[in-house]
Amino acid sequence: MSDRTAAVTRETAETDIEVTLDVDGDGDSTVETGVGFFDHMLESFAKHGLFDLTVRCDGDLEIDDHHTVEDVAIALGRAFEDALGEKRGIERFADRRVPLDEAVASVVVDVSGRPLFAFEGEFSQDSVGEMTSHMAKHFFRSLATNAGLTLHLAVEGENAHHEIEALFKGVARALDDATRIDERRSDVASTKGQL
Repeated sequence: MSDRTAAVTRETAETDIEVTLDVDGDGDSTVETGVGFFDHMLESFAKHGLFDLTVRCDGDLEIDDHHTVEDVAIALGRAFEDALGEKRGIERFADRRVPLDEAVASVVVDVSGRPLFAFEGEFSQDSVGEMTSHMAKHFFRSLATNAGLTLHLAVEGENAHHEIEALFKGVARALDDATRIDERRSDVASTKGQL
């Protein structure tokens, strides 16, 4: 298997970000975004996807969490796109349902190179810690757009912490499945010859 790693930097007037990703890692992470709950979600994402991940973000948190969450998702999406390269041999499709107490998240992903995002559900509270709940949805939209994923998500529950965490875990597990190498395949999983 080739080295499926990437390092992405993104610097704007709103954020300064460094992301490193090893798709075939052990689930180790170092995350510093300034938004505690978001850090927890990214650490959970790395742990359950078995991705080695570092994220450092210096963002305009004096305004709100929007730019930090969105721009980290952009950088992480680009890291996945870079690390997967031509996507030779990957499983490509995956689906997962992940519970967290009363909450259940459903995830269907296609590492297609064609960004599309669909979401069903509502978050039960407006925020968790310093992260506004609707930014979880925006995170996954930005991730899908920049990683070239077709990503369908649904969530239900009674506690926004559980709902959001189930989504992060579910997407991590689905991406781990979809990016796994199928030893029977030497090309890409497409009749087009590329993804």
